Amino acid sequence: MAKRDFYEVLGVSRDADEDVLKKAYRKLAMKYHPDRTQGDKDGEEKFKEAKLAYETLSDPQKRAAYDRYGHAGVDPSAAAGAGGFGGGAGFADFGSIFEEIFGGGGRRGGGQQVYRGADLSYALTLTLEEAALGTTKSLRIPSWDTCDSCHGSGAKPGTKAKTCPSCQGSGATTQRMGPFAMQQTCGTCGGSGRIIPEPCPVCRGQGRVQRQKTLEVQIPAGIDAGMRIRSSGNGEPGVNGGPSGDLYVEIQIKPHALFERHGDDLHCRVPVGMTAAALGARIEVPTLGGAAEIDLPEGTQSGKTLRLRGKGVKGIHSGHPGDLYCHIEVETPVRLSDEQRQLLEQLDASFKRGGDRHSPAGKSWADKVRDLFK
Repeated sequence: MAKRDFYEVLGVSRDADEDVLKKAYRKLAMKYHPDRTQGDKDGEEKFKEAKLAYETLSDPQKRAAYDRYGHAGVDPSAAAGAGGFGGGAGFADFGSIFEEIFGGGGRRGGGQQVYRGADLSYALTLTLEEAALGTTKSLRIPSWDTCDSCHGSGAKPGTKAKTCPSCQGSGATTQRMGPFAMQQTCGTCGGSGRIIPEPCPVCRGQGRVQRQKTLEVQIPAGIDAGMRIRSSGNGEPGVNGGPSGDLYVEIQIKPHALFERHGDDLHCRVPVGMTAAALGARIEVPTLGGAAEIDLPEGTQSGKTLRLRGKGVKGIHSGHPGDLYCHIEVETPVRLSDEQRQLLEQLDASFKRGGDRHSPAGKSWADKVRDLFK
């Protein structure tokens, strides 16, 4: 039967890069792997076909020959090998892909399986000022130390761990399905390659105990809520000598009494007196760097927004700071004295004598109301 085009098999375009090829192959391998198809011949054939396509296209030399001459340009023996798996330059990628799909573990020197430690997440709440200006924070995070009682063996003092009889210390068992040989984590020892008849009562056979450690984390200026910082190697330690996971610091920002942050811009409400809004004034407004002055135009209405350029936050990836937007709120006087009430009544009478020119918004609103009920 004629072979299908390798790009068609993987479902990728002819200019697909290595990452696209690997994702496409991983998807097919998960779908058609013999452990999942359970003896389905069609599934096994599709698995072999996808494996051969990926092995060919992931090798630059084989891919160039295939692109030029098609199947005739690829040496068939490059895809053959013991148990149905090829050697080739792309063979190392199969190991990493299968580790991701069927266990995530590794192996050192043919002995115990090694596993990467889990990643940890830490929610860190900052003030707006800390996020904008940057700071250093001390975090208390969980860590693991060697058990002082068993010195890391996991066995009760005076006893020893024994080699697992199921896997003979390898940490894995082999299962054969036709031409395929699949390794699985040993169910008896959990991949450690040993069993502990009498576990240490302090660490319960783990060989390590949990502690707390202090970690200094640099918070870059301009960081925003929802961002995260990765601290490599400060997650949980690996198993059997595997690498440690990473620590991800998730940033949260406390609500501020004056400012709201939108991207690199800041927004604040600025209450002003009625007379200052009517006559115009030079008023003082807050910024993260201290107080600043701004001109309030004569006749300012509530809702007017004034902008101060460069008084916002300089984001991590920004070339310059954002702006500060001051939202004006004109205050109506309260708790008037008799004298103040009389003065306002005189002022109101003066406004009425002046007609609509003192309240253009009110005239426009009244006109719309009349139009509505015509």
